[in-house]
Amino acid sequence: MLKTERLLLRQWSENDFLPFAEMCGDKEVMEHFPKLQTQEESFEMGRKILSLINERGWGFWAVEVPNQHIFIGFVGLHTPTNKMPFSPCVEIGWRLSKHYWGKGYATEAAKEALKYAFNTLNLNEVVSFTTLANDRSKAVMQKIGMHNSNQKFMHPDIEVSHPQCEHVLYKISKSTWQQNAL
Repeated sequence: MLKTERLLLRQWSENDFLPFAEMCGDKEVMEHFPKLQTQEESFEMGRKILSLINERGWGFWAVEVPNQHIFIGFVGLHTPTNKMPFSPCVEIGWRLSKHYWGKGYATEAAKEALKYAFNTLNLNEVVSFTTLANDRSKAVMQKIGMHNSNQKFMHPDIEVSHPQCEHVLYKISKSTWQQNAL
């Protein structure tokens, strides 16, 4: 479990799956993904995330606002598929309910996840990626000190003809993170 000034990053519970599914069925939340997820697809993803955290001790943690005990989304770390052109790596990612956008929650939680990545996991680098048009996520990447690698790539799990296939890669090294943390 990780804590920030305003948030709790924790292991998932069964109670998180339904609000997660609602979020994954929201057109605004999923605007930069190839398709909305069904409830079953969302439940499956939530169970997989929970399992990975149980196995490794880290992952895409469930995020809640303390004292509200409401799941607002996830933020954390993940090892993407080896099909990625920059694998092996660890990525940082997030997905929050639109009701919690614009409050700085993604940035705050992502900073804590980076701290965990570099101080606890002792990683040398963390990456993040998104579609070319996802300016909100790119803004979070920049706020947490990541830089655009200028390496665009076609996401291997998205049909090449799909308008969201092309992605941009952001990175941050441990040394850059340490300099920014001072």
